[in-house]
Amino acid sequence: MRTVKKYPFSLTEDSKAQLLQWVQQFDEVVWMDSNNYSQNHKTYQAILAVDAFTAIKTDAHNAFDKLKDYQNTTADWIFGYLTYDLKNDVEKLNSNNFDGLGFPDLYFFQPKKIFLFSEDNVELHYLNMVGDEMDYDFHTISKINQHPEESAAKQNIKISIRTSKDNYLKKVEEVLEHIKRGDIYEVNICQEFYSEDAEINPLEAFIQLNRISKPPFSVFLKLNDIFALSASPERYLKRTGTTVVSQPIKGTAKRLRNKKEDLKMAQQLVKDPKERSENIMITDLVRNDLSRIAEKGSVSVEELCTIYTFEQVHQMISTVTCNVAQNTSSVEILRNTFPMGSMTGAPKISAMQIIEEIEDAKRGLYSGAIGYFTPSGNFDFNVVIRSILYNSSTKYVSFSVGGAITINSVPEREYEECLLKAKAMREVLNNPL
Repeated sequence: MRTVKKYPFSLTEDSKAQLLQWVQQFDEVVWMDSNNYSQNHKTYQAILAVDAFTAIKTDAHNAFDKLKDYQNTTADWIFGYLTYDLKNDVEKLNSNNFDGLGFPDLYFFQPKKIFLFSEDNVELHYLNMVGDEMDYDFHTISKINQHPEESAAKQNIKISIRTSKDNYLKKVEEVLEHIKRGDIYEVNICQEFYSEDAEINPLEAFIQLNRISKPPFSVFLKLNDIFALSASPERYLKRTGTTVVSQPIKGTAKRLRNKKEDLKMAQQLVKDPKERSENIMITDLVRNDLSRIAEKGSVSVEELCTIYTFEQVHQMISTVTCNVAQNTSSVEILRNTFPMGSMTGAPKISAMQIIEEIEDAKRGLYSGAIGYFTPSGNFDFNVVIRSILYNSSTKYVSFSVGGAITINSVPEREYEECLLKAKAMREVLNNPL
């Protein structure tokens, strides 16, 4: 049983820094922050979960069955991630490309301590609480007043590119040949930026990345020696009761300093036929995925090709919803829609086969999902993009970027879009473009 208590609390940059410093004592941490971004279907301002009571980590083999058993057994809050390579559990696929990070394919934990933040208060949910532990923790957090030194920018991590520009352009041409032959209509092709024998301070890097990005699905994840520092603008999937929501992103334009020119750039994006076709194809794919678990006739498009503006880029987002039966398994909803359409392509299986053939690195947690389940089976997961991944044991740092290739793609422009998406991560690691 969890003990629940509410305290008045306001999320500010200072209080977030206090919280993030306090959690460094724990081996398991998930911090999810909406950055007060105006978005539909938001439940909490932020969530913090720390200190594993139980946990599950596994490779892709029977991963969704193991997760379902774990979720049913705990019947509690669980937090964690699904890597892209769980595709191998969903379909007869494999992942043989180079893997520098070595993260488990699936990792979830049942936290002893959970903090749910709304606009003016925080609700604490503690498992097996001892004495006045809640009051003590809350008092301790409120007394922290030191800010971490911003040394992340001074670390000057040397970033290498696994796929050269020339090779990337050739790969896009190969994909265009697949499209011309009718093998696929659209596929998301990614490339990895990495650093070996590198040491970073994950907290400092995350704070800086979050500050310059301010995304609605920001995550700081620490699971022992593995870290995800995510500035994701994209929701993969959310369940609230019998309602399921997916919000795929496809379509990107850069921000401009001049306000009029910036607005013009956003207006051009919404009218761009190539960008719209990318988004509409993936929206159709999401509709098809949701129809597998939805009640008949309930799948609908709430938003189509709506422009959302973030600190670094303008993005085109669609929102697809459906209703499911009350007794529908939450893990089965994930299994039937994973991996997300925005990071694969259409048709999905063919796209994933081509991705494995074309790309140079195993995706791992990149283009997977981080999120949580509630005791009632509700869930919310982001898409792991715009994220720095770090294995502190092997000292390997990685971030990947990509874009959708369609028949109208121009290889050089696709490469420029990748560099645009890489800008924030490179800046944090002091490797500006």
